[in-house]
Amino acid sequence: MYKILIKPILFLSDPEKVHHFTFSMIRFVCKIPLISGFIKSMYVILDKRLERNVMGLTFKNPVGLAAGFDKDAKLYNELSNFGFGFVEIGTLTPKPQEGNPKKRLFRLKEDQAIVNRMGFNNGGVEEAVERLRKNKGVLVGGNIGKNKITPNQNAVDDYVICFNALFDHVDYFVVNVSSPNTPNLRALQDKEPLTALLNTLQELNNKKEKAKPILLKIAPDLTDEQLLDIIDIVKMTKIEGVIATNTTISREGLKSSNKEEIGGLSGKPLTNRSTEVIRFLSEKSNKAFPIIGVGGIHSANDAIEKIKAGADLVQLYTGFIYEGPQLIKDINKALLKH
Repeated sequence: MYKILIKPILFLSDPEKVHHFTFSMIRFVCKIPLISGFIKSMYVILDKRLERNVMGLTFKNPVGLAAGFDKDAKLYNELSNFGFGFVEIGTLTPKPQEGNPKKRLFRLKEDQAIVNRMGFNNGGVEEAVERLRKNKGVLVGGNIGKNKITPNQNAVDDYVICFNALFDHVDYFVVNVSSPNTPNLRALQDKEPLTALLNTLQELNNKKEKAKPILLKIAPDLTDEQLLDIIDIVKMTKIEGVIATNTTISREGLKSSNKEEIGGLSGKPLTNRSTEVIRFLSEKSNKAFPIIGVGGIHSANDAIEKIKAGADLVQLYTGFIYEGPQLIKDINKALLKH
């Protein structure tokens, strides 16, 4: 029903306006008695064989919602009704920020892709914390970043603020230094500043009564040499693992008229590169750490390929927008067959 009836209507309007409209509709519909249960009955598959024990956490199934969709933790409870095994909120920053000027979100229909240059638009970490207090049992990851106005030499302070604020309210953390939409952010992926940042967070983590998993989200545009550095950094800092990958700045092979728009590209064009990065990290590290695979998952087979390449869990974003919630169910059904 989504692809035949709902998506064609939604795709007639500006994508950012549609995003906010969809949020409002899901929130409204899920408040109607029995509707949440009906949605769950359509999409949620509860089967012990789908459970994954990763990073000391138990995931009901290995299919999660990637960061960027529910930036401010406004809808994670309702979104879990569509069958997600976990939801990652954020990217959150210490202070609220508007993000980049609009228009900043573009569909590339011919390529089944999206370009965004949102710029970490969010209401700030404290607002999200208040909403996370209302968690009804959803496994939540917290994706954290720095404010645009914070210079890179002070970036660690922003990540520390977010880490401390979210610690009691999320199950794992994701350090985002790979978005192309905050000026100079990707410079933090260089070995020296990245190691310093992760060591600082790990020191804080280890002082807690019970440490929580910290993952690093990386860009698909890294070279093999840089990926080898990532493996070394994970080992040196003793963080839990990696999310591969964020959006790409590449525009190779695109057909859509919006292909020249500045920002991060997500969706089908990223499928192969994301899987290549997963396989490289898994093989070169000898499966030394967990990997969450994200990027261009538009079918159950795409997800299976990432798991075969070395991903322990997978996440959807653009595929969820193009394919709808049936994709989550299809992936979980395919995993049961495997």
